[in-house]
Amino acid sequence: MQLRYSFRVYPNGPQRSALARAFGCARVVYNDALRVRETARATGLPFVTSAELGKQLTASKATPERTWLGEVSAVVLQQSLRDLDTAYRNFFDGLKGKRPKTGAPRFKSRRDTRQAIRFTANARWKITPGGDLSLPKIGDVRVKWSRALPSEPSTVTVVKDSAGRYFASFVIDTDPADDLGRMPETDSQVGIDLGLTHFAILSDGRKIDSPRFLRRAEKRLKKAQQALSRKAKGSSNRDKARIKVARAHARVTDARREFHHQLSTEIIRENQAVAVEDLAVKGLARTRMAKSVHDAGWSAFVTMLEYKASRYGRTLVKIGRFEPTSQLCSACGAKDGPKPLNVREWTCAACGAVLDRDINAAVNVAKAAGLAVSACGARVRPGAIPAQREEAGTRRDGQPTVVGIPGL
Repeated sequence: MQLRYSFRVYPNGPQRSALARAFGCARVVYNDALRVRETARATGLPFVTSAELGKQLTASKATPERTWLGEVSAVVLQQSLRDLDTAYRNFFDGLKGKRPKTGAPRFKSRRDTRQAIRFTANARWKITPGGDLSLPKIGDVRVKWSRALPSEPSTVTVVKDSAGRYFASFVIDTDPADDLGRMPETDSQVGIDLGLTHFAILSDGRKIDSPRFLRRAEKRLKKAQQALSRKAKGSSNRDKARIKVARAHARVTDARREFHHQLSTEIIRENQAVAVEDLAVKGLARTRMAKSVHDAGWSAFVTMLEYKASRYGRTLVKIGRFEPTSQLCSACGAKDGPKPLNVREWTCAACGAVLDRDINAAVNVAKAAGLAVSACGARVRPGAIPAQREEAGTRRDGQPTVVGIPGL
C-alpha cells in the first residue's frame, strides 16, 4: 500500500524565492498545455498527446519568452504535464461513470493560495545525513521530522498552503507483513452510529463526544474575518490579515484531523470488524445543520477507517443509508416506525425493553452488516415483560443472562 507522510519544512528567504519561482513555472507550463489542448478541441483537431506537449515544452524553453523556465528543475515541469493528464483522465472517467464526476480541467491562477510541485527520483533529490531535504535548484531545506520514514520514499511533493506554511509530502510503499504484525488479530466487532451531539456511538455502549472544533473557534474566526474586511483591497495589510484568517482555519482543520486519526486508529486496533452507516453527507449539508455536519467531518473519518482497515487486515462494512437502524428494537427486532429527533429513549412495545436511541442504532448497524454483536451491548434496561427463551444473551463477563426479566 502507498501512503503519504507529511512533514513541516522551514525554507529560508532564498529558498522561499526559489520555491515561488518553481510554483510559478509549474503553473505556466500547466496553463500553456491546457491552452494547447483547448485550442485543438475548439478547432476540431485531434487530442494533443502528452509526448507532443513535452516536445513543445522543450522548444518553448529555447525561446526568449520562456527562457526562465530553465531556472527550475525540468522534473517539476514534466510533473506539471502529468498533473494535467491526471485531470483529463479523471474528467473522462467521470463521464464514463468509472468515478464520481469532476469538472473539466481549468486554468490555474497566480492568486491561488495553495501551490505544489513534485519531485520524482529522476530529480535526484535526497535526504541529507543531517536530516535536511536537498532539492535541485532550491537547496537543503530544514525539515521538522515528527517520525521516521518506514521505507525509502519514491517521490516528494512540496506544498505551500493558504496559511503560508510549507510541507514536504513523501510517497511511501509500506510492507504488508509488517503492517499486519503491528496490529494482531482480535475477536471484537463493533458497529458505529455517527451523530452530532456525540460524534460516534459504538455498539459496546461507548459514546464519543463531538469536539466541535469549528464552533469552539467561531469567536476567534469572527474577529479575524472582521479585521480582514476592514483592510483596503490590494494592500499588504489585507494580505497579512488574510494569512491570519487562513491560519485560524488551519488550526481548526489540523485539530479535527488529529481527532479523526486518533479515534480511527483506536477503533481499528481494538476491533477485527467495523460496521458504519453510509450517510448522505451532501444531502445533510443542505439543511440547517450544515455547519455542524461539516464541523463533524464524517466523510474524512470514514475514509480513514477504510484505508486503515485495508492496511491492517481489518474488515470494514458499510450499510445502506436507508436501513431503519433507529426504528428497530435491537433486543427483539420489532419495528416501531420513525421517531422525532427529540426522542432519545424509547420503550419497545413488543418486548418492553427501554432503549437508548443512539446505542440501539449502533447495535442495529452492526447487525445489518452481519456482525455478531449481542443486543445486551446496547445497554438495554429490562421492562416488565418476561423475555422469550430465544432472547437469552451473554454478558461481557461471559455469564449468561436473560433480557427482559425484572430484577436481573
